[in-house]
This record gives sequence, structure tokens and C-alpha cells, in this order.
Amino acid sequence: MSAEIRHKIQELCEEIADHQFKYYVLDAPSISDAAFDKLWKELVELEKKHPQYRLESSPTLQVGGGFSTSFAQFDHIEKMMSLDNVFDESELATWFDRIEKSGVKNSWLCEVKVDGLAINLLYEDGRLTRALTRGNGTTGEDVTLNIKTIKSVPTELSGKNLPATLEVRGEVFFPLQSFDELNDSLEEAGKPRFANPRNAAAGSLRQKDPKITASRPLDVVVHGIGAATGVSFEKQSTAYELLKGWGLPTSKRYKVVSSRNEVLDFIKGYEKDRHNVEHEIDGVVIKVNEISAQNSLGYTSRAPKWAIAYKYPPEEVVTKLLDIKVSVGRTGRVTPFAFMEPVKVAGSTVTNATLHNAQEIVRKGILIGDTVLIRKAGDVIPEVLAPVLEKRDGSERAFVMPSKCPDCASKLRAMSEGDVDIRCPNSQSCPAQVVERLFYIGSRSALDIDVLGYEAAAALLADKLVIDEGDLFGLTLKDLARSEFFKKKDSSLSVIADRFIAGLELAKTRPLWRILVALSIRHVGPTSAQALANKFGSIANIQKASAQELADIDGVGQVMAEAIVEWFSIDWHKQIVKKWEKAGVALVDAPKEKIKQTLAGLTLVVTGSLVDFTRDDAAEAITSRGGKASSSVSSKTDFLVAGDAAGSKLDKAQELGITILDEAGFKKLLEKGIN
Repeated sequence: MSAEIRHKIQELCEEIADHQFKYYVLDAPSISDAAFDKLWKELVELEKKHPQYRLESSPTLQVGGGFSTSFAQFDHIEKMMSLDNVFDESELATWFDRIEKSGVKNSWLCEVKVDGLAINLLYEDGRLTRALTRGNGTTGEDVTLNIKTIKSVPTELSGKNLPATLEVRGEVFFPLQSFDELNDSLEEAGKPRFANPRNAAAGSLRQKDPKITASRPLDVVVHGIGAATGVSFEKQSTAYELLKGWGLPTSKRYKVVSSRNEVLDFIKGYEKDRHNVEHEIDGVVIKVNEISAQNSLGYTSRAPKWAIAYKYPPEEVVTKLLDIKVSVGRTGRVTPFAFMEPVKVAGSTVTNATLHNAQEIVRKGILIGDTVLIRKAGDVIPEVLAPVLEKRDGSERAFVMPSKCPDCASKLRAMSEGDVDIRCPNSQSCPAQVVERLFYIGSRSALDIDVLGYEAAAALLADKLVIDEGDLFGLTLKDLARSEFFKKKDSSLSVIADRFIAGLELAKTRPLWRILVALSIRHVGPTSAQALANKFGSIANIQKASAQELADIDGVGQVMAEAIVEWFSIDWHKQIVKKWEKAGVALVDAPKEKIKQTLAGLTLVVTGSLVDFTRDDAAEAITSRGGKASSSVSSKTDFLVAGDAAGSKLDKAQELGITILDEAGFKKLLEKGIN
């Protein structure tokens, strides 16, 4: 049972991280907000019941949106938090009870929850000096030039007694009135439509050319304060009044109340009128109004204890299910989806909805031709809930899962006994799988190659520039000249093609562990890839290792070891490695002898957020110096490195008397060791 729980927690962490990547980086979410919230809640409950299995990299310990494109990154002065959510009156009552049990007496500030892109505006001596996206809460993307094109954002504050430093938090949104006009213009230009206003706001703000952002009618509403010097606030509401007086775009849609019933009235009022607001909303935020009470209540590792978001239930509409089609993913998994008559829901028009797998279609009793109930909360692909049985006329028919892959015609099959999913076994040349793997190689999770998004991956294969990922690093500018994709954004080939070739050259120099991740070997993620790279030093050595030698490495284990051996036993996989090596991809790590083994024999645990190290960076710094990077605190732990919001691991280390280092102490230990 413990293994199943541990596996489920890991699976949920990976699934949530994947959806966060699609949501924040690609601006192309693949599940509804409600479905994401369900996954999140399931993970939170499992971790609460089984805290010993919570992963150090769990999304519940992070602030959502920790992904970056090509914009420069800078730290927020004060950490930018997320909000915890409740979904019904009972959960809200529990939150109220917890606040009141702490002895806090206060009024409540209620405000609509804007469904936009979080932003942090830094004013120094009244002048806007930097605008950052939230990022991972500690570090965000610099979008200052683009923010300055938004008319409602002042570049200089007005009034008297301006603070020396002021971080203002808010949301960038796309006004609903302009959203359909933008989509119509994109469609006329032959470009893809934005799925919803939130995606339109994110896509417009993340333009490299500020002129494009300036052409979009973006707006901002501010609702919070980070670091501030030279000013103090007694209440959240008075802070809003000061911000408004300085010329900042505060919301008029908030209210200070004194009772729970008044909070509920505010929630119900906006739920009824949610489509009469100038921007999309997905709920109401309730905050303790008194700042002293906020300070008393404090924060968890990712969210303030003094605020909560009441999320509205997802909207449901009915439409006609015209057909059920299937798509093929990176692993060959074949997923059915609903193709429907266009229907507008939650601010956007949809034609597709997820159906998960064939068993789920049978369980829900869905037939092609049914009128179906769908649920959506502002995302790209909603969910089909159920058929409307009274609408049936006898012409409906059952869906039959195809026996052959729609992309390559290979015979589909379950990959293991009891597997509810069927997969295309033609992993080498199935076009859908090749495109997905190319796309993954270009992602930040793997080699972070500029230009290599999904559209570029599809063009490479369609234009026969590559057969599979083995050909990727042999591409030249001459090859790219045969593809319209690499010319369409500029009258000449140079701009996008040069960026892509430069991205490939940079990717060739990535550390060995990233190369391992990019190969898409089953079960091999960043942590295990680093362990493999540090132990063996080259792809060749890993390829020659036995399953037992691999399994003996801490963090690998028998299942992963067998998957690695199996991967390298396949001829076309070996050809990929040979082609990459011939093209100059670094399949051997730089010699470790040059790095002084200052941590030899030591076990370190890193917890919380560090300024100059990601979790992967810290682990690599430890292992490259001969130490062991562990994920759990025990009597065998020599040092605990504690960053911001260290949590329970810090408490356990203190109980065991383990030496605790801050980031400066960690850097000193890396350099000099314990002597």
C-alpha cells in the first residue's frame, strides 16, 4: 500500500507540473480549471494523510507558474505568493473557524478574483523601474517595456508622501468587450484564435516586440502590496485608497464587511452577475482587512493564511456531440476526445472536449450523436460530463475505439496487462509521437531550445527535414530554407532560422543529465538523470552498465534500471545516440577532477527556496563535489540547507541536532568543505 501511495503522489506531482507548464509557459492549458483543482486537492489530501511521502519538489510547496520563456529574470524584493482555494460554503466556514480560533478579530475585505496574469510593479521614488511576472514566486520575467504600453499603468506615481520603494501586485487582463474583436482579426489573418481572455492577456504581454503589446487593449487591476519602505498601512482597504490616490488602477469591485453572512452575500451576488463584469472572474477573494492581523496569522510555504479564494463552480452547457476522434501523445497513448457543435461557455467558444479513455466513455454512457452536458472554466479543452438522455432520438451510435493508429496505421494495443489505455507501438516513426518528442526536447524541461515549439516540431517532420529526433542536431540553414515555417515570420530566412540554429548549438553543450532527460527514457527524470551522469560520466558508460549496476545507484532502483537497459537495447535508439554524437552533442560530462571534492562523504538535504540555486542546481552542486543530495532528513544527514519557507524538514533537523546552513553557509561549504 505504501508503494502505491508513494507512486500516486509522484504521479500527481508530475501531472500537475505538466499542466502548470502548459498553462503558464505555453498559454495552452489542456484541462479545465476545475479538473486541475481536483488534481490539486487530491494531492494536498494525500500529502496531508501521508506527509512522509511528500516530495521535496511537490507543486504544493511551490508558487504556481514557476516557468520562463526568453525574458530576463529578476528577483522580487518580497516573495509573491499564491492563494489557497475553497470550493463551497463548508470549506469556507472551516477557514473562517481557523481564523477565529487564532484569536484574530477583524473585518473582511471581499473582492472579485480577476482571471488574468499576475504581475508585480516596482516603483522607486515614485517611478516605475521594473515589472515582473510572478514566475516561481521568488523570481519573475522582466516585462517592463510591455507593461509601460498599458495606458492604465502610471510610469510615475502622483500625489504627495510617495514611498521610497513600493511593490504593487495585480493582474493583467484582456477586457471582454475587445476579446472577440481580437480573435476575429486573428482568424482573418490566418492565425490561431486565443482560447480565452486569460490566454489573450498572457500571449499579448509576452510579446518580444512591445509594439505588438501596445496594439492590444490590455488593462491592469492592482490588489496587493509586497515590499514597501517609507509608508505603512493599517488596513487592506486603506492601502487600496492610497494606491488609488497615487494613480494606480485599483478595482471598484471590493467591499469591507463585518460578518460571514455579508461575505456570502458578496460571493453569491457576483456569482449571479459574473458575466456583467468587464473582465473574466473565477471567484471571490476574502482577506483579513487589518494588516496587524495579517501579520499575526502569517503564511504557509506558498500562500497567506489570512486570505482565501472562493472558486465558483465550473459552468455547464449542453451541445451536440458530432463525433469522437482520437489523438496520439508522446508515449503513444491514444486518447479519445469529443468533437462538438461550437458552443460558448465561460467566455470562449469550444468544439473539443476530453473523454480520457474508452472505458470512461462506456462508464458515462456517451454515444456519438448525443446531446451532452459539458463543463468548462475558462480553459481550452472542457470535460464531457454526461449525455442528456431525454434528447435522444434513436440515431445515436456507440463509439468504437480504432484498432489502428490514426497517424501511422499501426495496430494499437495495451502495453501491459490491466492497462486501461491503448497505445501505438510504432514509437520510432509514428508522426504524432515524433512531433511530441521533438517538442519535448525543445522544452525547458529538457534542452530548452529556442524556436522548437510544437508548430516548429510539426514543420520539421512534415517538411521531411527530420525522420526522428536523431536528425535534429544535424540540421543546417540550408535545410531550413526548404520549410515555409522558418520563413513565415520574416520576409527572409534569417531571423527565425538563425535563432533555431543558435538554439541547437547551445543545446549541444547542455550537461549530460539534461541530455538523458531529452532522450525520453521511461521513468528517467532530472534527479535520477543527475545521479546517473555523476556516477557514469557518459552515455557510453550508461549504455554498457548492467541493470544491477544501474539499480544500485541511489535514486534509480530496479524498475528504472530495467527501463534504461531496455531503451539502449533498441537499435533505432542507439542510432539516435550515434547521430547526436556525430553532430557534436556533448554525451560526456566535463571531467569532475577540476571540481574540488569538498563534500566527499557528506549527506545534505536542501529545503525551501534559495536565491541563487534551483533545486536541481543545488543537487548538482552537491553531487559534483562528492556529496550525496538526499530528499529526506534522518540521523544520517550531515547538513540541512534551509532557504525561504523551509517547513517541516527544518523542524526535524532541529529535533535531531543536525547542523543547519543558510544559503551563504551552503556556498562556503561548497567552496571550502568542513575544514
